[in-house]
Amino acid sequence: IINNYLDGMQGGAVDKASLSGKHFRDSKRKVDYVLAYHYRKRLARHPPGVGSPEPTRASASLALVLNGGTELGRAQPQQQDGGQRDLQEWPGLPGDEVIELGPLDALEEEKRLQREEYERNLVEAGLEIEKDPENKSQGLSFVRIHAPWQVLSREAELLKIKMPTKKMYEITEEGGILKKLNEIWCKLTEPLQPQVPQQENTNMKILSYPFSREKIYLYNIKDKDTFFDNATRSRIVREILKRTSTKARNSMGIGTLIANNVYDAAYPLHDGEYEGQNDDMNERKLLYREWARYGVFYKFQPIDLIRKYFGEKIGLYFAWLGLYTEFLIPSSVVGIIVFLYGCITIESDIPSKEMCDQRNAFTMCPLCDKFCDYWNLSSACATARASHLFDNPATVFFSIFMALWATMFLEQWKRLQMRLSYFWDLTGLEEEEVIFFFFLFQEHPRPEYENKLLQKKLKNKNITTENSNEHEKEKLTWSDRMPGYAANFGLILFMIMLTFSAVFGVIVYRITTAAALSFSTNETTRSNVRVTVTATAVIINLVVILILDEIYGAVAKWLTEIEVPKTEKTFEERLILKAFLLKFVNSYAPIFYVAFFKGRFVGRPGHYVYVFDGYRMEECAPGGCLMELCIQLSIIMLGKQLIQNNLFEIGIPKLKKLFRKLKDERTEPKEMVTNQSKDPQQWDLDYILEPFTGLTPEYMEMIIQFGFVTLFVASFPLAPLFALLNNIIEVRLDAKKFVTELRRPDTVRAKDIGIWYNILSGIGKLSVIINAFVIAVTSDFIPRLMYQYAYSQNGTMHGFINHTLSYFNVSHLKAGTQPENSPFAQDVLFCRFKDYREPPWSPNQYEFSKQYWAVLSARLAFVILFQNLVMFLSVLVDWMIPDIPKDISEQIKKEKSVLVDFFLKEEHEKLKLIESFIARDKQKHESGTKGKRIRAASFCQFNRSQKGSFASSSSQHTEV
Repeated sequence: IINNYLDGMQGGAVDKASLSGKHFRDSKRKVDYVLAYHYRKRLARHPPGVGSPEPTRASASLALVLNGGTELGRAQPQQQDGGQRDLQEWPGLPGDEVIELGPLDALEEEKRLQREEYERNLVEAGLEIEKDPENKSQGLSFVRIHAPWQVLSREAELLKIKMPTKKMYEITEEGGILKKLNEIWCKLTEPLQPQVPQQENTNMKILSYPFSREKIYLYNIKDKDTFFDNATRSRIVREILKRTSTKARNSMGIGTLIANNVYDAAYPLHDGEYEGQNDDMNERKLLYREWARYGVFYKFQPIDLIRKYFGEKIGLYFAWLGLYTEFLIPSSVVGIIVFLYGCITIESDIPSKEMCDQRNAFTMCPLCDKFCDYWNLSSACATARASHLFDNPATVFFSIFMALWATMFLEQWKRLQMRLSYFWDLTGLEEEEVIFFFFLFQEHPRPEYENKLLQKKLKNKNITTENSNEHEKEKLTWSDRMPGYAANFGLILFMIMLTFSAVFGVIVYRITTAAALSFSTNETTRSNVRVTVTATAVIINLVVILILDEIYGAVAKWLTEIEVPKTEKTFEERLILKAFLLKFVNSYAPIFYVAFFKGRFVGRPGHYVYVFDGYRMEECAPGGCLMELCIQLSIIMLGKQLIQNNLFEIGIPKLKKLFRKLKDERTEPKEMVTNQSKDPQQWDLDYILEPFTGLTPEYMEMIIQFGFVTLFVASFPLAPLFALLNNIIEVRLDAKKFVTELRRPDTVRAKDIGIWYNILSGIGKLSVIINAFVIAVTSDFIPRLMYQYAYSQNGTMHGFINHTLSYFNVSHLKAGTQPENSPFAQDVLFCRFKDYREPPWSPNQYEFSKQYWAVLSARLAFVILFQNLVMFLSVLVDWMIPDIPKDISEQIKKEKSVLVDFFLKEEHEKLKLIESFIARDKQKHESGTKGKRIRAASFCQFNRSQKGSFASSSSQHTEV
């Protein structure tokens, strides 16, 4: 398969011409893809008296170019007798060398043979390969791959890649007031637009059509080398790499070879450096200057350029992130208004005034047994006033607003997604094309699936050398997957229980710490017990969440791997579901506890519920649990965003890069490192970067944040504001990571964001139910409403605090639980506690009162009413906003019509040429023998004129 060599002199001559590091040594053929591997040559032991062979000049700088290039010399064909090479193939190795193979040498030899076979198959598929010389005992080597025009055109036709034709058509814009508003908006936002190349005439769109070699005259091919952009070229090569197989270990594709450590990495090249003062502008440098820097945080994202460089899947992620960040602006404004409303009305809030009025001598029951004394309700004045900031009628309005906001966001995303699909030529895939694509290029099985299937065949003794390919027809059954499914069910259940155990551990910490601080003789410590316990417990919760998040991410990946999904798409979807379930429970379990369980199972004085002997279940603060819920939510949300989303995202990739660099320096010889550091090529620079592992972590952190913004927004109206501030940084942080710290990802075409949309929709619907219960159960909104309209004598809130407090006879306290050394013990006959219960003088003392059941009924009624009202409004918004914008729907219809007319016109012109040729041929046929010669010449002339006419009509130089 080796067609030629480039010797040292000529290799040096062309190196200067290809300093960019993106071409072969001939400076003409682009490097479309790179394979990297570490090699280790076997050690040779020579007989006594025989010295080591001296390397020849050719072995010092040898580059092998396969399937193309200037032919300088032919190598002898590779022998198939166990891997022994011809002397001409490896200069400098004597034939009488005595070699002893150790275990490592045998493994390296097997990998070398697999690489040779794989590269030979790639050459047979039409690709052209250039290899680095292996002139050291061990080190890193690269295989550079170039796809010629014949391969690109063949694969583009098979993959049905849409390419631009010669036809352009006008996009009809909406007229009237919408057009005027759009023009005004464009002028106002002109300073915010990134300075990237734009289409000159934005009212025109190039007609695209799936590439076809038979209809090559339709396409605007000015230059074969640039017709397919770098992203498309690398995508085509990746498809060939994925489906090229090797007989060794029945491996299928580059994924299996990387999993078996035959190759270390496979990646397309970046377009060049992103920094530097040179004038060579490339798309990577442009993205860095206009998008991937914190200094341009105020600018819009160049979505079209992102899509062109990274592909549609990554482009859709950043488009979704940008829309989500834009939608956070109005919700942040409304949240600030709601918060300010609470600040303004805090002085006129009657219940908090009554609680702070020291003339209202509400003597409260002790908060703990023996060591806690009776206390006055006015001492909790600060907590009550702070609770009003978030527990006021405006929060109900804000909850309804955020439910509708979530619906409008999802609807607007569907519309933007459809608009992008139209302009990115992702629409118009007919069912026949989808079916053809599915059967021709079914997604290749994952390496783990192939290994599992091979193990099954070996176990059943059904595999032989004759039917070694029959495993493709078989698949893993339920019985094969059952151990994996059982392990998944058991471990996921265990992880959820672990999360609940962590929450319970923090509860125990709060109870025991509160009891211990209550024993303190320091008055200041005892007065700040609740604040101290709450703050420290929330920090512990945050640390536990961060630790478990990292563990759950690794566990979810391992659980998905033991399920052995067949394809990468199935693997990704199952991984997303598992990781989301575990991280959702981990992030929200402490918040759910504070919102719906804390203080619900305390009991009453004289009949408390105890966790351990002497330790009572914790109660809510006198102002309710909503303030504590707000503290819990804010610290966990801000802590996750600051530490996990920002510090971890910045620090971990840098540590990984440093670790990989140190590892390579240890494994490679010092002289090789020195040589590479003098003039590193683009493939060397890209290899150092972190490999791209998918968009799951990026989506996951935003989905969890979306939950914080929507699920408990009734308790924390400022959540959208903090999310907005985080996302302004997050967009640029992700952009910088993709441009500067990651290898260039493979371009993947995608029409939507996949399963993430369903998760977002589910969170939006769940937020309606949760906010309904937060308002009804956690806040005092319903008790206040019931008191004002059912129990108040004058229709005001005066007397509300007294109405919510029940009486307890202190003589009914259990022995040993009374306060010790209390100065008020002789003066207190009754103490108060927050609940709706019958007084001690009632026949049914301490039973739930009628007010309790009335308030409970009102709470449930509110939940049902709120849920149905918001769901109805959400459905109404969904119905009023069409999924496909009207102008896009019309443009899609127009594009189909223009495409048909364009085809008919081109076919009609071709038919006219043929008819004119036949007419000329008939006239010349009558002139006899002399006419035959003229006709032959005219036929040649026709071929030339036909080629010229097509080229002139489209300003191209394409052979038809």
